[in-house]
Amino acid sequence: MVAHGASRRATVAQLERLGERDFDFELVRGALVPVSPGGEEHGALTGHLTVKLGAFVAARRLGRVYAAETGFVLAREPDLVRAPDISMIRRERLARGRIRRGFVSGAPDLAVEVRSPDQTLAALFAKAHEYLAAGARLVWIVDPRARRVHVLRPDRSRVVRSGTQILDGGDVVPGFRLRLAELFGVLDS
Repeated sequence: MVAHGASRRATVAQLERLGERDFDFELVRGALVPVSPGGEEHGALTGHLTVKLGAFVAARRLGRVYAAETGFVLAREPDLVRAPDISMIRRERLARGRIRRGFVSGAPDLAVEVRSPDQTLAALFAKAHEYLAAGARLVWIVDPRARRVHVLRPDRSRVVRSGTQILDGGDVVPGFRLRLAELFGVLDS
């Protein structure tokens, strides 16, 4: 296996063989990059949003919501595997039959990243653009420090939601609406 910064490139197959270990990794242009576990703030926001989004998607049979650290192969040679905090694939894109082992090929329709204290917004925007370049239709960057959500789309448009505004799923998760006061309220309870 090749560590971050080494000269040989790691591959998707090598990353899949690592399995679940003490650390999770993303594969960034052939380099293994460790991903640290999130803290309480990160976990509370991610958990709340996963429950809300998951219940909404399941009730309307819109697709499938994936939990944190599900790997998506966004590019090959060099390989790029990212693991959003929350993701969703619309029903019409889901493969028929049994869910396969291994990473999902291609981008999710919706990717959600919740900012951790050690992450910069610039790094999260770069990751968002990787999702979009690979075919994602919507990316939410949730910033608990600023209590904002950055909404990005493939046309490079970016909208910032904050305060009393509502986060919506647009045409990717039609009808989904969540008040930001509710989302960020989990940090105050």
